[in-house]
Parts: sequence; structure tokens; C-alpha cells
Amino acid sequence: MITSREIYYDYLNQDRKALGWQNISFKDRLKMIFAPDYILNFQSLLRKVEYYENSKKNIFEQVYYYFLRLKYKRLSVKLGLTIPLNVFGPGLSIVHYGTIIINMKTKVGKNCRIHACTNIGASGGTKEAPTIGDNVYIAPGAKIYGNITIANNIAIGANAVVNKSFEEEGIFIAGNPAQKIKKIDIKKIITHI
Repeated sequence: MITSREIYYDYLNQDRKALGWQNISFKDRLKMIFAPDYILNFQSLLRKVEYYENSKKNIFEQVYYYFLRLKYKRLSVKLGLTIPLNVFGPGLSIVHYGTIIINMKTKVGKNCRIHACTNIGASGGTKEAPTIGDNVYIAPGAKIYGNITIANNIAIGANAVVNKSFEEEGIFIAGNPAQKIKKIDIKKIITHI
């Protein structure tokens, strides 16, 4: 959770590294003016809103916070992303925009790489949502729901339906319902860690 300016900058740097924007050249900055990277803009705005949400605010910062919330909501709708605040740890990489829906009770660790058409939420009227560990890759179309736990260093396959916990680290899961397919090295999939 972002509670200080130092943590805010750390989250920003780790997100940029995950998105491949670690060393931005002058040419890249110029390119961003004419062809902005909406994912980078979204994630930067997400982190800024999280910072102002979690820190103490004077009256001017409160006004600025509400302005940022409005801007964040508009960009979320434009990109098709429903991502609540304080869900993802540092190193988030949203690969494509479009239809990513996350429950506000979900907790995801650092270095998550997530694709479009993903749904993470509660199940059957319960309020509990998944807890997902560090270094997790979530492929397009994955559905993860219920009061479950996903361990660290797991890759979830395309269109997988995950409705039970997976405590073993370093595995690839896929299918409907999801099951262990094989052991993997997550560093080959999430290359920035």
C-alpha cells in the first residue's frame, strides 16, 4: 500500500520497469506527446490516486484528490479497466487495455502481469475474493474467483477458470476447472523480475 512519497516513487519505478519504460529517452518522451502509451498513463494515475487516497490531505490536496479520482474513472471507462485502488503490488504490467475487472477485496502481490478479458472476483454472494501471490502471470480470458489463494511464481493459462487454491509455487495452471499442468520457471514469462 502506498503511504508515503518514497513508496509512491518506488511503485512508479517498478511499474515502469515492468512495462518496459525503465530508461525513457528524449526520443521516447517526444513520441509520448504524439502517441501516448495509455497503459503507462493509466498505471501512473492509478498509483497517484492510491498515494492521495492513503495519505493525510489538507484541503487543497483533497480537492486535487477528487480531481484525480474523476480523471482516473474517465480513463478507466475509456480503456475498459475496472481496477480498484490498493489491489496490486508494485511491478504491475497491464499488457493490453480492455475488459479487466477486479473485485475491490482482491489482493495481488508484486510483479503481476495481466492480460485483457480477465475477471477476478468473489463467488456466490460471498464477500471474500482471491489472494494472489508475487510474480503471477495471468493470461487473456482467465477467470479467478472465490475465497482462494494463488501461490507465488504461478502462470495461469488463457481462459482458465480458477475456483480453488493452488499452494504449490512455480507451476502452470490451466483448464476449466483449472488444474496443474506442469512446473515452470516464471522468469522466462515475466522477464523483468
